[in-house]
Amino acid sequence: MRLSVVIPVYNEAGSIGELLGRVKASPVDKEIIVVDDCSTDGTRDVLRGISMPNLITLYHDKNQGKGAALRTGIAAASGDVVIIQDADLEYDPQEYPKLLRPITEGRADVVFGSRFVGADAHRVLYFWHSIGNRCLTLLSNMFTDLNLTDMEVCYKLFRRDLIQSIVIEENRFGFEPEITAKVAQLRCRIYEVGISYSGRTYEEGKKIGWRDAARAVWCILKYNLRRPTPREIAARTQYTQRRSLEPQ
Repeated sequence: MRLSVVIPVYNEAGSIGELLGRVKASPVDKEIIVVDDCSTDGTRDVLRGISMPNLITLYHDKNQGKGAALRTGIAAASGDVVIIQDADLEYDPQEYPKLLRPITEGRADVVFGSRFVGADAHRVLYFWHSIGNRCLTLLSNMFTDLNLTDMEVCYKLFRRDLIQSIVIEENRFGFEPEITAKVAQLRCRIYEVGISYSGRTYEEGKKIGWRDAARAVWCILKYNLRRPTPREIAARTQYTQRRSLEPQ
């Protein structure tokens, strides 16, 4: 089973080289798709100087946001499974195999990592960030009727045919609640796997802030309460039909 690793990048000149080395070293068959969202700090020069097998580098002409970069990268994916990988070294690519296991064993269509379950190492950082994450996850769960512990986690894996059938509308960090709502509406088989986490501080380059949390609340309400579009209804029908034909 081949993995497509989609990496949205914006102003990560100090970490993208090391991150790509870590992704390359992960013990899975993969392609690596980097989408540079019009970086201004030299990230593009770093990327142009990197050559490795199965690396695809795409460039946005203007900054659009993480969701827009993911939309570009997911459309270019050709593997069996797609994983989202941030470029900031907070998440460990060596954990791909355990995240893949529920899908390779035929039990799941979507796998969420979780920074709040399991015994793996976690850097101790911001109390209010953790409270905010838990509150957003709780609010999302109330509408999706899922029992996730970490809706905002970066590590999300999808069967490629599934994620490419979903219209991604959010351009920034609203991607997380949007995609959670949409896979819940598809009645996907969703699993959660505990992961390690080495978070960074704002001084080290962390970008998400309170405005993104406010947007996440809006996205939870928007994508869970609105009526599905015709394309979303068609995607649900196709997914249900495909699932009915698969061996149980």
